[in-house]
Amino acid sequence: MKFMEDRILKDGQVRPGNILKVDSFLNHQLDITLLNEVGKAFYERFKDKGVTKILTVEASGIAIACMTANYFGTPVVFAKKSKSRNLDGDLYTSVVHSFTYGIDNTVTLSKKFLGADDKVLIVDDFLANGKAVNGLLDICRQAGAEVVGIGIAIEKGFQRGGDDLRERGYDLLSLAVVDEMSDTGIVFRKEA
Repeated sequence: MKFMEDRILKDGQVRPGNILKVDSFLNHQLDITLLNEVGKAFYERFKDKGVTKILTVEASGIAIACMTANYFGTPVVFAKKSKSRNLDGDLYTSVVHSFTYGIDNTVTLSKKFLGADDKVLIVDDFLANGKAVNGLLDICRQAGAEVVGIGIAIEKGFQRGGDDLRERGYDLLSLAVVDEMSDTGIVFRKEA
């Protein structure tokens, strides 16, 4: 969507290693007005899907999930990247590789918060190779929950994650798809 592309061009920074730094508005300092627009865009696309839960992975996806859930009137559940002592009972787990940090995390979600009756909208800030989303899809599969859509703020279109999800039949909305980026500029995918 144009509002996300405009904001990336205004405040995003391209760093070596295919890193797009958007920490001034999306994942360190949060622009609540922008996040509200993100939630509204996801709602407009998926409002007729019967969404019962918004699912993300900590930490950067939580703000987007909360703003989105505000429109749907549904709870947010998020997979934790580290097991804490206050997680009790049975857990869903999946291994997720972080492109940004270059490490694997075993993410966990309490079974009491996601089940076979749920229709899930997965949201996150970035989609690169799709590891985080695939981990969340795995958790939904374990729960027997139906994934009715995936909402991503920024997709790195030059990496395979988004194309792979589309080829597998998932309803994916990425608000900005970056097809190329370098220190000379950013090229966004044109809508088909």
